[in-house]
Amino acid sequence: MTAPIVRFAPSPTGLLHVGNIRAALFNWLYARRHGGRFILRLDDTDRQRSKAEYETAIERDLAWLGLAWDAKERQSDRLVHYDEARDRLVASGRLYPCFETPEELEFKRKRLLAQGRPPVYDRAALRLDETARQKLEAEGRRPHWRFKLMPEEVRWDDLVRGPQHVDEASQSDPVLVRADGSYLYSFTSVVDDIAFGITHVIRGEDHVTNTGAQIQMFRALGGAVPVFAHLPLLVDAAGGGLSKRTGSLSIGDLRERGIEALAIDALLARLGTADPVEPVASLAPLIATVDFARVGRAAARFSEEELAQLSARTLHMLPFEAVRDRLGSDVEESLWLAVRGNLSTLADVAAWAAVLHGSIAPVIEDAAFLRAAAEMLPPEPWTEQSWKAWTAAVSAATGRKGRALFHPLRLALTARETGPEMAKLLPLMGRTRVAARLQGQAA
Repeated sequence: MTAPIVRFAPSPTGLLHVGNIRAALFNWLYARRHGGRFILRLDDTDRQRSKAEYETAIERDLAWLGLAWDAKERQSDRLVHYDEARDRLVASGRLYPCFETPEELEFKRKRLLAQGRPPVYDRAALRLDETARQKLEAEGRRPHWRFKLMPEEVRWDDLVRGPQHVDEASQSDPVLVRADGSYLYSFTSVVDDIAFGITHVIRGEDHVTNTGAQIQMFRALGGAVPVFAHLPLLVDAAGGGLSKRTGSLSIGDLRERGIEALAIDALLARLGTADPVEPVASLAPLIATVDFARVGRAAARFSEEELAQLSARTLHMLPFEAVRDRLGSDVEESLWLAVRGNLSTLADVAAWAAVLHGSIAPVIEDAAFLRAAAEMLPPEPWTEQSWKAWTAAVSAATGRKGRALFHPLRLALTARETGPEMAKLLPLMGRTRVAARLQGQAA
């Protein structure tokens, strides 16, 4: 297999969200598995809406998710190449000017629908002679330009959807150039895919309807047609679309909420596939298992609750080395190993560090019992076996067992109903602090 060259082509007109980052992830994983290249291409020809801050956010989000790119391109730097491709299509008769206004096109569309016919463009512009065109231009009309489709059935073998075909005779000639001279994505994408040698186009299934026309564009421009893989779209847990909720599902928002990057990667890579969704400690297992044959055809159901749970499970398995740089310098490996199994987000570490090393107000449930327990504290040094030995002695002396024994001790020592194993916490607190808290002193 030839090493693939893939691309992720976001528009810097908004923030990346779980829907479009899934395409980026599959592109990256596929390239890495097969020794290929991953190109970040910023489709920034929308001059009014493209913003530098969105470009910065896109790069930050990809880097945070571990999706390093091998090259970066901007469509705004490549306008001369689009002009050249446009002129070639005009010269070959495949791109032609149309002078209808948006209102006239909408009237045609509604009339066809009212007649029960598909709203396919009638190619009226092709019937205009030079005199008619000059007259329209003299009236101040500026043409938009359509790509003339060949009346054929276009076929391709989709890596996800299997054999596909589109009868282009039943489709409208797509607009490639707007009346203001700006280019549409469907055109610039093909020009760039040819220029960069893209071998595989991996994207959402909402682009399936564009594929037949784009294949004809590849051929009209003399380019090799890439392999296509159209991923099912994400839906919410109830089966509804995510489009109205992407503000809260942007990658930046999830990062701010403490969701782990590896959890996002793992969920989006495995969601809707034959592989179980499990936490990963690195991207390596996702690279090793990416396989379009294992991607289902049904829409993948995305759940914020499932993501939050997977994020917590990811933290529970991470070694100290994986999080050292994200923790404060006062957090040692012993603390991390003691509390990681009870974390929801990494920010929770600070709260447990305060419990273990700071001053808290103990919750006293039975003062007499706690004073008796304090008198039986073993001498230091303490290990994880110290808790078992101490509580066994307290139980033997007081007759308490189960919740009656352990609950008042946990409340006094942590001021919390639940938490990590006390056997792991006790040595980190130290005897002085434990004794003070058992006596009801803030320590």
